[in-house]
Amino acid sequence: MKVSLPVYDRTGAEVGQYEIDPAELAPKINKQLLHDAVVMYQASQRQGTSQTKGRSDVAGTTKKMYRQKGTGNARAGSRRSNIRRGGGHAFAKRPRDWSYRMPKKAVRQATRMALASRIADNQVTLLNELSLEQPRTKEMAGILKALRIEGTSLLVAVRGYDANVYKSARNLQGVRVLPVAELNAMEVLRPRLLLMTTAALDAVRPKKAEAAGAGIVSDKET
Repeated sequence: MKVSLPVYDRTGAEVGQYEIDPAELAPKINKQLLHDAVVMYQASQRQGTSQTKGRSDVAGTTKKMYRQKGTGNARAGSRRSNIRRGGGHAFAKRPRDWSYRMPKKAVRQATRMALASRIADNQVTLLNELSLEQPRTKEMAGILKALRIEGTSLLVAVRGYDANVYKSARNLQGVRVLPVAELNAMEVLRPRLLLMTTAALDAVRPKKAEAAGAGIVSDKET
């Protein structure tokens, strides 16, 4: 089912409508796949540097503490034993790599599902274009205020990397800028809202849908 998203300019004025069917990106939303993709990205962010000392890492003699029998005490071997104060851990933590990869098709499908769910839930704000002559945080903040999406976690998705846009938004709390080529399920689902340019949304749509003539419709045409 097609939805019509309003397209705004930098001043917050509506300049057209953008028609898109979320099913173009993903015929259905698989919550389990989205969950698996997010967990994969989170696991890859783990440092895996935690470490504790085992028996072989603790300084101390390996000499038997006292003879086996005749002392009335429980038999004891090395002073490095984990049951003694200062001894090593029985199951010591070692540095490890927590990252793993899902199949490429599944990862790409999860990204499309995340975008489709955002569009279906009306959590996407469309901007006709976003370009700055020079890095200016104040100007970027003014655009977000005009669109009434300031003060919340936000992902700004643009067609390609723009240094001026990135530098203008990096000091705004909760705002992150990414080109569409670097989008993934976790980045799309993490913020509360998604701000995209029409060119960025065109880039993620299937080519067949673009050829069918769906897309932006200006107010002049209507």
